[in-house]
Amino acid sequence: MNPADNRASEPDGLDPQRVVQVITTQHAGARKLGSGYRVSGDAVLTAAHVLSDAVSVQLRFLTEDDRTTEVPGEQVWADSALDIAVLKIAKEASTGGWCAAEVPPVQFAEITRSLDCEALGFPRFMLRPDTASPNRGTPTRFRDSHHARGRTTPWTNMRGGGLEISMDPPGSGPEPHRSPWEGMSGAAVWSGGYVIGVVSEHHLTDGLGRLTASRVQRWYRRLTPAQINELNELIGLPAHTDQLTQIPPPSPLPDTSEPDTSEPDNTSEPDDAPEVQEATRKLADDVHKQWNREARRRVSDPFTLAVRFGCTDRNVFDHWANICQAPPGTAPEPLPLDGQLDGILEVYESVPSRRLVVLGEAGAGKTILTLRFVLDRLSSRAPGDRVPVIFALGSWDPTSTSLDDWLCGQLVRDHPFLETPAGHGGSLADALLDKDKILPVLDGFDEIASGLHGAALRALNLTTTPLLLTSRPAEYSQAVDETRLLTAAAVIELEDLTVDSYADYLHRAGRPVRNSGEDSSAWKPVLAELGEEPRSPGAANLAKVLTTPLMVSLAGTVYRGAPGHDPSELLKTTRFASPEALEAHLLAGFVPAVYDPTPTGGGTGDLRRWKPERAERWLSYLAAHLDELGTHDLAWWKLGTTMRRSSRMLVVGFLAALAFGVTTAIGNVPVDLVATEKGPGFAIARGLIVGLLHGLVVGLVFGLAYGYVSRTAPREPSRVRVQIFGRTGRTRATFVSRFLIGLGLGFPAAIVLVLLDRYVVGAVGFDDGLDGGTMGALLFPLEVGLGTGFVLVLMAWLEAPIDIRRAVSAWDLLSTNRKNVVFHMLVWMLVFGLPAGLAIGFGFALPDGPGIRQVSEPVRGLLAGLVFGLEAAFGGGLGYGLSFTAWGQWVALSRVWLPLTGRLPWAVIAFLDDAHQRGVLRRAGTVYQFRHAQLQDHLAQFFHAHHTFHRSNSAGPAVPEPSATRTTCHSGISPPSGIDGKRSEPSNGGGT
Repeated sequence: MNPADNRASEPDGLDPQRVVQVITTQHAGARKLGSGYRVSGDAVLTAAHVLSDAVSVQLRFLTEDDRTTEVPGEQVWADSALDIAVLKIAKEASTGGWCAAEVPPVQFAEITRSLDCEALGFPRFMLRPDTASPNRGTPTRFRDSHHARGRTTPWTNMRGGGLEISMDPPGSGPEPHRSPWEGMSGAAVWSGGYVIGVVSEHHLTDGLGRLTASRVQRWYRRLTPAQINELNELIGLPAHTDQLTQIPPPSPLPDTSEPDTSEPDNTSEPDDAPEVQEATRKLADDVHKQWNREARRRVSDPFTLAVRFGCTDRNVFDHWANICQAPPGTAPEPLPLDGQLDGILEVYESVPSRRLVVLGEAGAGKTILTLRFVLDRLSSRAPGDRVPVIFALGSWDPTSTSLDDWLCGQLVRDHPFLETPAGHGGSLADALLDKDKILPVLDGFDEIASGLHGAALRALNLTTTPLLLTSRPAEYSQAVDETRLLTAAAVIELEDLTVDSYADYLHRAGRPVRNSGEDSSAWKPVLAELGEEPRSPGAANLAKVLTTPLMVSLAGTVYRGAPGHDPSELLKTTRFASPEALEAHLLAGFVPAVYDPTPTGGGTGDLRRWKPERAERWLSYLAAHLDELGTHDLAWWKLGTTMRRSSRMLVVGFLAALAFGVTTAIGNVPVDLVATEKGPGFAIARGLIVGLLHGLVVGLVFGLAYGYVSRTAPREPSRVRVQIFGRTGRTRATFVSRFLIGLGLGFPAAIVLVLLDRYVVGAVGFDDGLDGGTMGALLFPLEVGLGTGFVLVLMAWLEAPIDIRRAVSAWDLLSTNRKNVVFHMLVWMLVFGLPAGLAIGFGFALPDGPGIRQVSEPVRGLLAGLVFGLEAAFGGGLGYGLSFTAWGQWVALSRVWLPLTGRLPWAVIAFLDDAHQRGVLRRAGTVYQFRHAQLQDHLAQFFHAHHTFHRSNSAGPAVPEPSATRTTCHSGISPPSGIDGKRSEPSNGGGT
């Protein structure tokens, strides 16, 4: 069938004569009933679970005279994950009688907004007595057809991917634990004459008025191209997702009857919805800017090393016929895949399958190669081409997250504007993946958790999506041995550097030496000895180390001209007895070398001079933090989360208590001075007592709240902004849930505060008589609970997705979250302060007293509103921010606790930006990464080996480490405890 036929004519729509009741006989002899639809002459589409454990299948059709006829069927295709299956009508039935009549093929579509829909099937609640049964003594029963009509939307079940159908519910039936919709599974779902899904399940928790269907559009994301081709042959499903009809159809193109005098747009993305076009252009621009900046920082002086590669000799790639996508019966020649760094794009595009694996040892230049590939690809990208995006594979768990879902999550994390809802349903990230707008550049296959490489390779083989994958050879070869090779992928391997390839680099990187007018370098004697054959033991060790761009770059950095650093010492076997010792020395010398006295400034505007030993100490903590999390992505919202949850709860609770307690103590003083005759001593003492008690209660509430919301994972940053004008599309359920959270927090906390004021503060002689009596005790908890709920509802209404036109870096996202919390505090201040100020200003509250008579009503209201508003802002607003937002967690842990304990500097942002400027870190979207995994591993081992004995409990200077100890960091010393005081394994050593 020609896929283009799907849109060639108007669809025929639902035909009752082609509806099928599927009757299966199970192994145990029981019968199972379902529904289906005859989509072509001999093919029936149904749900896969209807056919599970079946030994025989009968297909029951309705005839024109309201009778039924049955024919045998046979399962020929199924996918249990999507819950769809195809049956073939038995050949003897399809070649004679009514089954032999030609039927037009169905047409398939995707929906882009809420629409009417229908399905015809045989649910259990349509069970009827057969009055026409010939056996009057034992009347039989049958399931009649039911025409279900309702609405569907692409915006429900966005994560699960199912299509929700809302319709009039049937009765519950005599068996409450059985769905009355049993038997409807497999019915085709129609809209506008097109098939948009297949009924798959009914969740009893959804009520009786909702069914879930397997969405046609999702089939393209979950099935391999080979499976899609099979469905194309069996049922006429279009071969590509862009051949699906969209309903309703996209808006017509603008009128072109008037001449267009504007400049042509050479960057338009053809044949896509406007939001997809804009997102594609924006993503391509962001990726290019990001990696272009990194390339300027990564490429070390004086020039880029000439990394070479060629087709691997390992038996880890597919047949050339599959790689070249050759016709059957042909035997294409191997592709010429040799080249060097600046030719990687040409080599990739010479592979017809557009699937390339790059193998290389640690530090061999895989990451630099991916960076070069992305920049070259973006520079030559034509409108409509895929956007290459680098994904660090180390965080992917293929056993719990599908590749598409993980890619979508990474896109949203690094480019928050892609979380914006798209017109087709789902987010913009989903849309870009669905429309084949992303070219995944999968960096670090070897960094996937041990034991998961085989699962990852199996997951990658479920798709033939073009990609570029990098890995160390050992891990990739093992995964291929355990499972199978990557289908249709060519494999190249990076070659070792030779003395000739890096001699000029080191010569120009080293300190100049001029004797008798000759322009020489401190590296000259070393390079001369490396070029001799046979080599000395020291030269042999060094030559083995300098085979990768990483080690050559480290050597050039460590010995780039500082007095007293002579590269000739690298040849001394008395100091460096093995290649491993040389590698450890170069890694240990990198951080002190880059933290020279020269300030870098950076994006913060400050000129910083970090002491090398302190910088190394803080960087080693960050490396150990990542090591404990098992990732290479340094996210600001995860800093400090390796502490025990109880410790984090104490820190957050203490800060919330301090904020509310101090504000309450200060706010109570002027109130008691104005409203009572007790005097300043009483006002101050009462303020201290009330501040202490109220602070303890609020700290306990928000500390427990933080512990609850962070029990599974750290708080993710909010990817929304406050938008005063414009609707956000929040659902009623969101508002209700936010209101209930506010009521649940505010009401009980206010009751405890009332009890403390009456039975503790009053009992010790500090009752100021301003509590409002019994009525005040009843109204105060209600006011606080309703006010808190109203604040959260108002904030939900004001939230809007981050603007697609804005570039969002790590600190942009942090700034947005900080602004959201500040606005949150202002809302708390207005919601609680304004009513209090108005009520007291107009004389509706606060008892009359000598001090009050001397204050005018407007001033009285202003003071009262200010006091209540500030207490609400710092008690409720800031407490909420500390407990429920990633920014609050960042402030509590990264800006207070970690600097206070000496693990990080007080100026964390400036330090990370400075490390980025110096080339220690690189920026990948909204996270940082160490320049190389080997550097991260070295610094993590350095931390674990030394922090127990040298850590300071203050923020003062760290104790300098002797340089000799830095070469022992690869000795395999295990950490005695978790990096933030969370014990990771038994140990006799002290904690941190």
